[in-house]
Amino acid sequence: MFSRPTDWAPYRPAVHLTPAKHWMNDPQRPILIDGIWHYYYLYNADYPKGNGTAWYHVTSTDLVHWQDHGIAIDKYKNGLGDIETGSTVIDANNTAGFGAGAVIAIMTQQHEGVQRQSLFVSTDGGYRFKAYDGNPVMDNPGVHDWRDPKIVWDAARNEWLMALAEGNKIGFYTSPDLKRWTYKSGFERHDLGMLECPDLFRMSIDGNPAKTRWVLATGANGYKKGMTTGTLYWTGDWDGERFTADNDEPRWLDVGADFYATVTWDDPRQSDAERLASRYAIGWLNNWAYATKLPTDDWHGGAASIVRRIELRSVDGMPVLVSQPIASLDTLEGNATVRSRVWVTDASKTTLPQPPSDAYRLRVELNAASQANEVRFHLKQGGGHFATVGYNFKDATVFVMRDTDAIADSMPREYREIRKAQVPASSDVVRLDIIVDTTSIEVFVNGGEVVLSNLVFGAHGANGLSVESFGGTTELRSFKLSPLKVVSIKRYGRDGDDER
Repeated sequence: MFSRPTDWAPYRPAVHLTPAKHWMNDPQRPILIDGIWHYYYLYNADYPKGNGTAWYHVTSTDLVHWQDHGIAIDKYKNGLGDIETGSTVIDANNTAGFGAGAVIAIMTQQHEGVQRQSLFVSTDGGYRFKAYDGNPVMDNPGVHDWRDPKIVWDAARNEWLMALAEGNKIGFYTSPDLKRWTYKSGFERHDLGMLECPDLFRMSIDGNPAKTRWVLATGANGYKKGMTTGTLYWTGDWDGERFTADNDEPRWLDVGADFYATVTWDDPRQSDAERLASRYAIGWLNNWAYATKLPTDDWHGGAASIVRRIELRSVDGMPVLVSQPIASLDTLEGNATVRSRVWVTDASKTTLPQPPSDAYRLRVELNAASQANEVRFHLKQGGGHFATVGYNFKDATVFVMRDTDAIADSMPREYREIRKAQVPASSDVVRLDIIVDTTSIEVFVNGGEVVLSNLVFGAHGANGLSVESFGGTTELRSFKLSPLKVVSIKRYGRDGDDER
C-alpha cells in the first residue's frame, strides 16, 4: 500500500502521473464529463528517435487516481503536422454546429516550422477526436512563434475568448463559433524571453464575488530576474478588448525550477461564487534546460505535478495566487508520526523520525523567533547525496538546493542553482508543507503563499531525512511525517497504442 511494487523502475513516482513509457510534456486543461475529469498531455511514442507529439488521454474522479485510455488525437494524420498544446471546451450551446455538448479541442499544429491553430471534435465524450474539415481555423499570419491557444467562454459578452502565445506577446482573440476568430489586442513583454502556454481567467479576491480580478498567466523565462523558466502571472482587468495589468511586475505561481506549461480550471459542479473563489492547477514537472537529460529509462519527460487548489487572496494588500495541495491528496496519507517542540541545536545533530515510504508528506512549523540563522532539512539522503529544503531566519527566505543530489554533477548549471523566495513569518511561525516523491519535492510555504517545485534524484533507494541548525538553535514547534499510499495508474491501452 505504501511501498512501490518491486518491479517498478527505481525512479518511477509513487503519487505523480507519468506515462508507462516514452515521452510526456505539456498538460492540457481537464474537462468534466458526467463526474469524470478528462485530462490530456503531450506524448511522443517515437522519442528519442522521432519528433512530434500527440494528445494522450487519462481520466480521474478525484484528480489523484488516474486511468489511461491511450492516444486521443494522433500526430501527423491530417497533413498539418504534429499535435501541440491547446485547450478543450464543451460546446454546451452548440455554437460551432457539431451538436450541443460536443467536446471541441483547438490546438497548435506545426508543419515544416509553420504553426497554425486547428480544431478537432469528439462525439464520444472526449476519448477520440476527429479533425475538422476546415482546418486550420487560424492560419499563420507570417510569424515564427504562434501557438498554445487557451480558450474560455466569456459569459459577460457571450463569446469565446482566446489567449495565444506570440513570441514576446500574448494575443487576444474572440469568436462566436470557435471557427472564426477576430484579433482584439496584444499584451507585450520583452524582458521574459519567449512566452508560452498562456491562461486567462477571472477570480474573486478572498472569496468575495463582488470583488474580482482577471488573471493573465504565462510560461516565461525569468533569467533576467534571477529565475529560470516557470509560470508567472499578472492580475488586472479584461474589458472585452484588452488586458490591463494592475502592476508592471509579474508574480510567480511557483518559484521552483520545475513547474511549467501550467493549466488552470474550475469545477462546473460548483456555484458561480465557488467557481470564482478557487480553481485547480497542474504543471509539467520539468525544465527544458535539462528535460532530456534525466536518468529515467522506461519513460522520459519528467512527470505531472500534483494538482493544486489556487485562490486569489489579499497578502499585504495585494491580490496573490495562493496554492495548496488538493484535499483529495489527504486520502493517501497513512498513520502520521508527530512530534512537538523539537529543538535543533547547532552543536549536535537532532534525530528525526525516518520516512517509512518512498513518497511522504512532511509538515513542519518553525518558530521564527528561533536563535538560529538558518535551518536545513536534508531529504532523499543516502550514499553521500541529498537535497535540501531550508529557511533563513535573517532574511526570511525559503530555499531548495539540489547541488548535492545524485545527478547534480552531470547536469547543466540550471539544475544546480538554488531556488529561493522571501516568505516572512506569520504570527512568528513559518509553515512548511512538503510533498516528497521518488523524483520530486513540492514545498508549500505559509499556506501556499510561496511554492517551490523541483525534480530531485537521490541515490537509488535513498530516503533518509535529517535536519541541521546553523548559528544557534531552531525550534520545530510541530513535526508531522505521513506516508503516502502508492497510486498505481490503471494502464489499459487503446486503439493500437502500445501503452499497458
